[in-house]
Amino acid sequence: MCLRKRSGYRPPDLINAKIYTGPISAERGGELAMGGGRSETSALSGTGGGRGMTTTHNSQRPNACCFCWCCCCSCSWNEEERRRRRRRRRISQDTKMETIPNCEVCTKPSAEEIRLWSQSFDKLMRNPAGRNIFREFLRTEYSEENMLFWLACEDLKQEINKSAVEEKARSIYEDYISILSPKEVSLDARVREVINRKIQDPTPHVFEDAQLQIYTLMHRDSYPRFLSSSIYKSLIHGGSRTSSES
Repeated sequence: MCLRKRSGYRPPDLINAKIYTGPISAERGGELAMGGGRSETSALSGTGGGRGMTTTHNSQRPNACCFCWCCCCSCSWNEEERRRRRRRRRISQDTKMETIPNCEVCTKPSAEEIRLWSQSFDKLMRNPAGRNIFREFLRTEYSEENMLFWLACEDLKQEINKSAVEEKARSIYEDYISILSPKEVSLDARVREVINRKIQDPTPHVFEDAQLQIYTLMHRDSYPRFLSSSIYKSLIHGGSRTSSES
């Protein structure tokens, strides 16, 4: 005999069930839209009450960073470096096709001046045209902020007005020292500690240690690649042709 035909019979799962057809609250609607709750679909077949009922549970998404402790440690350890690289990529994408802004005013370098740039980094950095060319190279390596910071420090050293020193020092800190800046330069913890202590009452030489560190970084890291770059080689070849023609 079919169980549905027995008088007073109701499937066990529906004894205490109440069908609600009213409006759904915004909070509950958000849970359902995001799949946060459990959805159930009940259907009774012609025979065997309850046999046709199907229940579907939405599985929660696992945390991809919690499979093991070493993965979590690796993520935490490299998070700051990943943020810095993302900021660097955004800057490079925004400025890749732009011309170099605010170049120093200078005359066209002679073939002899261009040749001297390969003798020492100091000779390159003392020449305004050399700094402009080197800055163009740094731009291709997405490290132009090193030169911009060095130039800003040189400008600060020439300032004698106290209020102007404080304003420029604060601007340099926000642009190149702050970890929140996309143009942050790479400094060690000792130099940062010195800057954070001196910035409370800045002088024209408040960034002297940091400027020296960035100068050394450009000298050891970027300068050798600059000498072998197509930018510098084209200048050498162009200067050689000009000299031979004259």
